Amino acid sequence: MNKTIISFILLLLVVMTGRVGECRAAGTNAFGERETISYQLYFNWKFIWIKAGTASMTTIPAVYYGKPAYKTSLITKSSPRVDKFFMMRDTIMSYCAEDLTPLYYRKGAREGKRYYVDEVWYTASGNKSIATMRHLTSSGDILNEKHTYDRDVSDMVNSFMRVRNMDASKWKVGHVEPIFIAGGTELTQARLIYKGRKTVKGDDGKKYPCLILSYNEKDDGKWKEIVKFFVTDDKRHIPIRLDLNLRFGTAKAFITSIR
Repeated sequence: MNKTIISFILLLLVVMTGRVGECRAAGTNAFGERETISYQLYFNWKFIWIKAGTASMTTIPAVYYGKPAYKTSLITKSSPRVDKFFMMRDTIMSYCAEDLTPLYYRKGAREGKRYYVDEVWYTASGNKSIATMRHLTSSGDILNEKHTYDRDVSDMVNSFMRVRNMDASKWKVGHVEPIFIAGGTELTQARLIYKGRKTVKGDDGKKYPCLILSYNEKDDGKWKEIVKFFVTDDKRHIPIRLDLNLRFGTAKAFITSIR
C-alpha cells in the first residue's frame, strides 16, 4: 500500500504536461493570484469504498532568490482509518518562474515508519535542461545526481502548473502529450492520451464538463495506463476526479472545494 497511495496522490498533480514554449505562448494565468484546491481520496477494498485521506494544493505569488515566482504546496494526509495500517503525511513544495519555468522542487514524505526527502534544482544552458537532484533516504544516506537533458523536464507539480495554461481546444481523441518528470535521482518517461469528454460530479455536489485524460508509464518496455483524469473543459483545466487502477483494487479522488 506504501508506493501505491503515494503514487495515487502524486498522480493527482500530473494530469498532463506541456512544453515551456507552449505555456509561454498561451500568455494566461489560469490559477489566478491565489488558489487552493481540496480533494477527498477514496480506496476500494473488497467492494467497500473507504475514505483514504485528503489532499490540498495551494498556489501563491512568491519570490525566489530575488525574482518574482509562484510557490505551490501540496499537503496530503491519510485518514484515521488508514493510519491504523499505514500512516502518511506528505508535504510537497515547488517554485516556478512567472513564465512557469521550473526552479525548485521538494518532497518531504512520511510513509509508515519511513521518512525521506527528494529535492530538484533546475537550471538551463542553451536548449539543454540541467536537473540537480538530491535524495535523503530513510536511513539518513544522501544520494546526489546531476543530469543534463536535450529536452525540457519538470517535476510533477510544475507539470500541473503548465497544463493550466495550455490550449487543448484543438485536440482530437487519441492526441498524445509526452511527459518527462525529474524527481529523486531519475527521469520518468510517461505520456498522456486524450480520450474525449464527459460530465463529472465532484464531492462538492457540482457537475463539471470535463476532458478525459489517460496517464501512462512504461513498464518493461510496454505502456501501461496508471490513472484516468477528468479535468474541466475550460481554460483552467482543474482536475475534478481521478480513477487509479491498482493491482489489488481501485482508488478515486474527488474535488471538494476550490478557493
